[in-house]
Amino acid sequence: MQKLLKFLKPYKRICIIAPICKLSEAILELIVPVIMARIIDIGIANQDKAYIFKMCGLIVFMGICGLSFALTCQYLAAKCAFGYGTDLRKALYEHINQLSETEIDRLGTSTLINRITNDVTASQSGVNMFIRLASRAPFLVIGAIIMVLILDVKLALIFLIIAPIVGLLLYFVMSRTIPLYAENQKKLDIIARHTGENLDGVRVIRAFSRQKQETDIFRKECEDLEKSMLIAGKISAVLNPLTFMVMNLGIVAVLWFGGVHVNTGMLSQGDLTAFTNYMTQILLAMVALANLIVILTKAQASSLRVAEILETESSMQEGKEPVEENFSEEIIAFEGVSFSYAGAGDKALENISFNLKKGQTLGIIGGTGSGKSTLGSLIIRSYDATEGEIRIFGKNIQRYALKELRKKIGVVPQKAVLFTGTIRENLQLADEAITEPDMWKALNIAQAEFVKNLQYQLNTHLVQGGKNLSGGQKQRLTIARALAGKPEILILDDSMSALDYATDAKLRKELNEQCREITKVIISQRATSLMNADVILVLDEGKCAGIGTHEELLENCEIYQEIWNSQMQTGA
Repeated sequence: MQKLLKFLKPYKRICIIAPICKLSEAILELIVPVIMARIIDIGIANQDKAYIFKMCGLIVFMGICGLSFALTCQYLAAKCAFGYGTDLRKALYEHINQLSETEIDRLGTSTLINRITNDVTASQSGVNMFIRLASRAPFLVIGAIIMVLILDVKLALIFLIIAPIVGLLLYFVMSRTIPLYAENQKKLDIIARHTGENLDGVRVIRAFSRQKQETDIFRKECEDLEKSMLIAGKISAVLNPLTFMVMNLGIVAVLWFGGVHVNTGMLSQGDLTAFTNYMTQILLAMVALANLIVILTKAQASSLRVAEILETESSMQEGKEPVEENFSEEIIAFEGVSFSYAGAGDKALENISFNLKKGQTLGIIGGTGSGKSTLGSLIIRSYDATEGEIRIFGKNIQRYALKELRKKIGVVPQKAVLFTGTIRENLQLADEAITEPDMWKALNIAQAEFVKNLQYQLNTHLVQGGKNLSGGQKQRLTIARALAGKPEILILDDSMSALDYATDAKLRKELNEQCREITKVIISQRATSLMNADVILVLDEGKCAGIGTHEELLENCEIYQEIWNSQMQTGA
């Protein structure tokens, strides 16, 4: 929670001025019953109309002043809360982007989305209500009790009895609802995750006619959340009526015993009216405080979830060295590299070694789950190797600043990822200063000439995920985007799977001719796509089953022979 308080520092002045405005309003409210008592005891008792009008005018003036103070506080509280929410959301987004893939995998994207949206909004609302009510409600209660003590000590004992009872009610609600609200947020994470998976895989669900089953699962999750929220809501709902009941019984007691005091002359009629007004003020303040407690309870549960993310440190220690321009001949080197995912028993990669020089091409092939994509992730340092050493440009990869390292590496992921915006904006992700001729050059190498035939060409708008393009078009655009950054290393992770053989061959030819200086790592299921690579690494269950040229592997590697023969027979 301490991490979140620093986001209020820029609004320190507001956090002081706004409560002072609210306190000023509360002071004016506490004075009004005294004036009302004077009107009854002096103005009405003596039938002094001038005094009555003067005091009523004073009440109106105080009401206008109180309204001004209240509006000022509302404005300042909103400014502080929304500023706090904006700063917190930015910081959380930036922090999430600094976490390694290990932490992202452990936390899950659904909970991260919920925390950066719903939880930050709840925390923001908590700040807003705290500034507006946290000072006013307690001050009204304490001030009203002091005023009634001044009027009649014996009658004030009613207040002193009621206050602890209401306090116990508040404690009861808080102690039971805070854990429930935290649990509800976790259940909301599950619903968000399920929703995201279903929307991403809607075609698969329809293809297997799983709509009813998925709907039933979703309904069950929503009903589970509903039950939990109803329990929390019922407990919170008890607070207001119980508070009203206790306070109204207090007002009855005040009128009962106050009437006796009026008859005996110990208390005037005006003072009894003031007593009743103070009791009403306490009642309203307690109700406001009860509502504030509910909001703050939700805000606290959400703030703890946000703080948990901010306190999560990346397991990857970033280096500080820049990537030097005069590179070593050794561009990529793996020496006895092993890697296992967090929580996984078996190693995804085990004892991998190879050396790649400038301009060379490494082909990686193997069965599904053999660790091909994992090896590519280690080169861009999405994960750190658990054993062995990875050297890039002649130095241990962990010595480089991540931003500097990744500027030199172009990556085309296995799943083509495009962002909402124009084709031009997607190409500028690699290099914001890229010129239009360089964009067209990258598109031509990637065999993405179809862009010329589009009505708006580079300014064509892409919907979310590039869903207005075919799979092959998306793959070619992601390759062009990687080339647009003029990388020293290019990693193609099975990024030609949606291309026909002719386009695949043209693309490989252009890469060999136009990108001779670029060191390439090509991951593919097609042996024909890798046969011209300088080195081919064959993986089998995370282990190196063979390494060499196409001809050498055909002679010495049984697994590669099986892959080649099966693909030649099927025409793959």
